[in-house]
Amino acid sequence: MHTIKNTIQFMTFDLEYNSDRPTMMIPEYGRHVKKLVDHCIQLEDKEERNKMAKAIIDVMGNLQPHLRDVPDFKHKLWDQLFIISEFKLDAESPYPKPSKEELQEKPGKLPYPKLASKYRYYGGNMQIMIDVAISWEDDDKKKMLVQTIANHMKKCYLIWNKDTVSDNTIKRHLEELSDNKLTFDVEKNPLIASQTLMKGQNKNRTQHKKNNKTNKHTKKKRY
Repeated sequence: MHTIKNTIQFMTFDLEYNSDRPTMMIPEYGRHVKKLVDHCIQLEDKEERNKMAKAIIDVMGNLQPHLRDVPDFKHKLWDQLFIISEFKLDAESPYPKPSKEELQEKPGKLPYPKLASKYRYYGGNMQIMIDVAISWEDDDKKKMLVQTIANHMKKCYLIWNKDTVSDNTIKRHLEELSDNKLTFDVEKNPLIASQTLMKGQNKNRTQHKKNNKTNKHTKKKRY
């Protein structure tokens, strides 16, 4: 017994701590896949290296079954294999090998939405309608479309601000959102009155409340 205790005192345990381990590029696959990739890198025979790389791809596919629904499933796995190897793996891939510079390249800036700072109450679809109207030729159909857009803008404005709004305000907003490419004559083609638009909204709300009450009364109790 004494001998065993003395032996244990002089034993050294080869323990690994995450703080001492190298950083994993894709931690979702775990440390064991990382060790397999490192071993594959060190193989001198290229045929054996390619064979093991394909085996690692199969293991990665089993670890991430949800990726099977992703288009180019195998392509994604091969890209991730090279990323895990820190682009040190020299193996034949059926897809173009990604580069380290491509991975580190910063994405380009997205264009800032036109409605992000002002007039959010009109919504993104309104800007799409305006862009479509701009692309149309100047004829009666375009004038009718512009008038419809202006009336819809007024309706959206009244939903956001339950007060009256002048046609000149809607005209100014339309001109600003279209970069002064669309407008309408307030005197010749006035928009629908605010009271008329609000009546339609109030009617819809009243009907919605009635439907909710009817559904509550018609529900049967379950025991």
